Amino acid sequence: MLSWQDAALIALALAVFSGAAYRWLAAPAAVAREAALLFALYGLWQFAGQFTALSEAGGLARGEWIWHAERTVHLPSETSVQRLFLSHPLLIQAFNLYYDVLHFPMLIGCLIWVYAWHRADYPRIRTLVVLFTAASLLIQLIPVAPPRLLPGTGLVDTAFKYGESVYTFGNGVLDADQYSAMPSVHVGWALIVAIAVITASRSRWRWLAVLYPALTTLIVVVTANHFWFDGIAAAILVMLAVLIERAARGHAARLFSGLSGHSRPPRRDVPGEDQHERVGAGPDPRLTGAIDGSAES
Repeated sequence: MLSWQDAALIALALAVFSGAAYRWLAAPAAVAREAALLFALYGLWQFAGQFTALSEAGGLARGEWIWHAERTVHLPSETSVQRLFLSHPLLIQAFNLYYDVLHFPMLIGCLIWVYAWHRADYPRIRTLVVLFTAASLLIQLIPVAPPRLLPGTGLVDTAFKYGESVYTFGNGVLDADQYSAMPSVHVGWALIVAIAVITASRSRWRWLAVLYPALTTLIVVVTANHFWFDGIAAAILVMLAVLIERAARGHAARLFSGLSGHSRPPRRDVPGEDQHERVGAGPDPRLTGAIDGSAES
């Protein structure tokens, strides 16, 4: 994972290139501009993880509240689901690696695919990414402990036990924020990838894309990095982002249509030009009568 400093430097370099090369290399400059936006957003996500609006001490209490709320509504226990996989260490290690490295490359790959082959859909998908990620950053300012940090649940911190952890190494703790469990950005980005594939592609196989967020949800739960509620909250935010983007796009279209209508100059009547000739309603009856009269005489 890139640090926020590295992501910020990459975003700055891409933005400078985009501005300098716009007149001579329009297409590469446009790609660089979009990439700069995404790296800047990623850097902001990494940077914001270092800050919280409340004390981290309350993160455990909020995590425990979510755990008990899930039991109240009879969601499957994360512990029971995890135990189905713990006897397969290689599979657990694959899940840890999946959680560690796959989410951001998959999102970037999806955006590149949409930009290259479905350009008309790109602004919509990019806006969904920006809206969802920004909303997630705001919510993550309130610390919520992941289930792997809760005592008494019986959950195993699989990344710490089997390796491939983005949070812990040996007995030390890395800088990655551990109290940003709500919502699950992994699940939200996976949902956006699925939405992009299903709505942009015309292939009959496009519906298989729903397997990606489904598998991601399973993995974030099995690795004890997220509650079910974290994935549900991510899904709600993505749906809200879809509604906001659609409403904004419709409003912009109506505004553009109204401006285009007002900017069209009114047609001025040409002296001597008759209304029937302007609208294509046939020959002027007066002219027809005059011709008929001449013929009779």
